Amino acid sequence: MSDQFHQRLHHVVPSGLSGDTAQTAGMRRVEAISGKTVGSSALWMGETHVAAATASDNHHHGESETAIYVVKGNPVFVFFDEETGAEKRLETKPGDYVFVPPWVPHREENPDPSHEAVVVIARTTQEAIVVNLPSLRVF
Repeated sequence: MSDQFHQRLHHVVPSGLSGDTAQTAGMRRVEAISGKTVGSSALWMGETHVAAATASDNHHHGESETAIYVVKGNPVFVFFDEETGAEKRLETKPGDYVFVPPWVPHREENPDPSHEAVVVIARTTQEAIVVNLPSLRVF
């Protein structure tokens, strides 16, 4: 019987990523670290791919905090700014990080006409929570 000090490490290679996770139109999520893949209890980690000249649907991730690391491309993260009463756009580049607090409606856009954008995401829940929305403005 193993205890907390005698468990094995898990190695997930690119061919082991699973597309069997929550999805949003306009993007493709693949999971690497989750309850299903490695038995994690409080963490989800994977990649999001947004095709060239594409925007995702509006969505939020429920109670999950989401950390994003931009690997490839120049994705734009859009949310509704209550202070200005308008959409706000965060333009990013490889090496940038973005934090999405729980429940915040947002969308990802890839304005590049030729290349997909790829980000690594980590969440504070073991599975990907995705709630698709008709609008960024939620009352």
